[in-house]
Amino acid sequence: MAIEDNRSHNDYLRRITFAAFLKSSSLAVEEETYHSDGDHHKQNAFSTNNDSQRPSNASSASSDSSSSIYPLSPWNQTYYPSNDNTTSFSSATQSPWNQTYSPYHKSPWIYQTRNSDFEDDPDNGLIGTVVRQEGHVYSLAASGDLLFTGSDSKNIRVWKDLKDFSGFKSTSGFVKAIVITGDNRVFTGHQDGKIRVWRGSKKNPERYSRLGSLPTLKEFLTKSVNPRNYVEVRRRKNVLKIRHFDAVSCLSLNEDLGLLYSGSWDKTLKVWRLSDSKCLESIEAHDDAVNTVVSGFDDLVFTGSADGTLKVWKREQQGKEMKHVLVQVLMKQENAVTALAVNLTDAVVYCGSSDGTVNFWERQKYLTHKGTIHGHRMAVLCLTTAGSLLLSGGADKNICVWKRNGDGSHTCLSVLMDHEGPVKCLTAVEEAEEDNNDGDNGGEKGDQRWIVYSGSLDNSVKVWRVTDYAS
Repeated sequence: MAIEDNRSHNDYLRRITFAAFLKSSSLAVEEETYHSDGDHHKQNAFSTNNDSQRPSNASSASSDSSSSIYPLSPWNQTYYPSNDNTTSFSSATQSPWNQTYSPYHKSPWIYQTRNSDFEDDPDNGLIGTVVRQEGHVYSLAASGDLLFTGSDSKNIRVWKDLKDFSGFKSTSGFVKAIVITGDNRVFTGHQDGKIRVWRGSKKNPERYSRLGSLPTLKEFLTKSVNPRNYVEVRRRKNVLKIRHFDAVSCLSLNEDLGLLYSGSWDKTLKVWRLSDSKCLESIEAHDDAVNTVVSGFDDLVFTGSADGTLKVWKREQQGKEMKHVLVQVLMKQENAVTALAVNLTDAVVYCGSSDGTVNFWERQKYLTHKGTIHGHRMAVLCLTTAGSLLLSGGADKNICVWKRNGDGSHTCLSVLMDHEGPVKCLTAVEEAEEDNNDGDNGGEKGDQRWIVYSGSLDNSVKVWRVTDYAS
């Protein structure tokens, strides 16, 4: 009897301990968290390994409830790869993403200090890096002092001075292309075949809201009732002409004409009117995926495809309507066309291919092939122009900086080699004049300085400064 009483007493004590444990330790359960990169993770709150693996300088959370609800973001903190020491930051440096109106509580991005070699030549070199712990950077766009980045997390991040400024998130589809209009509208092309439209708030520049998608719901419903608006695609599936049924791989703007061009892996080029988001044309442009599109000089549009062709389209009057017609095929080869860029001032179009070459054509009476640039050992994945400069990013992890000379030839000024993965996207903006004149080591009079952003499959975005003279 004494033994039974003792057992009951022990059971009673055990039940009390277990109940107290459940009541006081919600951290003991394995909770599911959604990180700001859109990926779904399971995280055991007892484990400290996750914190030790994140190379962030975020200070440890305090025991009060307010700090646990709004943890510090690593976006605004400096990371020294060669130094394991951490630095605490006050609550004044907390990211706006961690406020109550934001769906994000943790950032997978880390800001790294600029390269020390940059001090030797302030006019050329790496300024800084932001690194993402998971996923690839697929698209970039710059507008003024803001940088927009798209990745496989479905998020569009907005950066200002390499610090988090804002962001917005789609429900599905990797972000493969971004363009920005003068009225602060942002168009994003996605893996799911949709083009989404966003706009920043005038009262609160940090807030972006979704305006809709292309095609608009009204146009989609209107067109869907007419069988003639459908086309047959693979697997005997019928889809509306005005809608991409495969990934939107590229976007380009012609704001003078008020038009947006979209290319897709569904082999089509679509033309959209910016004023009302209406699809004006759906062109079966290529025999394989459209990899790149760019609006050029003389209202020409250039498209490059995995079928190895580079085509030129011109907007002309066809009856009562304006239509884009094929006027020239500049190139037809076995290797895929992977990137296009246009120098509007000199009327030159550049074409990058999967064999690592860059061909270029100049406008004379007709577009005439003027040469081939060899600088990459592997496929050219992206091109952009900046004044007289051409920048090419490749699968060989390098960025080549070329200068167009007066005789039409090109000289390689430098090779930027800090990426550890293929360079997927490039964009450049001219450096502000007040910044250009700072310091005693500025460029010579008449030299232009450019801020170049590069996104890579090494999960990073790097920021460079380049000038149009050899370093």
